[in-house]
Amino acid sequence: MSSKIKKRSSDVSFSLSKWFERISTTTPIAMILTIIGVGYSVFLFSGGLYMLITHPAPAYLGQSVIYFLYPSISGQFVSDTVVAGILYTLGLVGLLAIYQSSKDAYKPRQAYMLLIVGVTFLLLSYLFLEGCISFKEHAGLIFLL
Repeated sequence: MSSKIKKRSSDVSFSLSKWFERISTTTPIAMILTIIGVGYSVFLFSGGLYMLITHPAPAYLGQSVIYFLYPSISGQFVSDTVVAGILYTLGLVGLLAIYQSSKDAYKPRQAYMLLIVGVTFLLLSYLFLEGCISFKEHAGLIFLL
């Protein structure tokens, strides 16, 4: 019984030391610059610059409905920026999962599961973004009537 516990603890310490070695040998400046660049791209793609310049309302409270998405393509609420940013980040996580699945050639089950999760996240992100755009196109016509 104690040999099993020692073996498990040695496996854990080996994996932690390998993880620590990997983090200590990577160049943190390149990783930080990459994270900042990707975050800035998501900020721009989601409309953060428009939000900073125009100072839009957070949402619109109608007679019986609350609009979180601006009912026209020509403008946006603050919640539009948040929704778009979350969906772009979800798509980015999907792309990273797909990339990571290509690196696990010796673990086909794990690679396949990561591929499925990545494709699912990417498709969900795309479908919800298209749904938001479709809502904005069609709700503008209803909102004006």
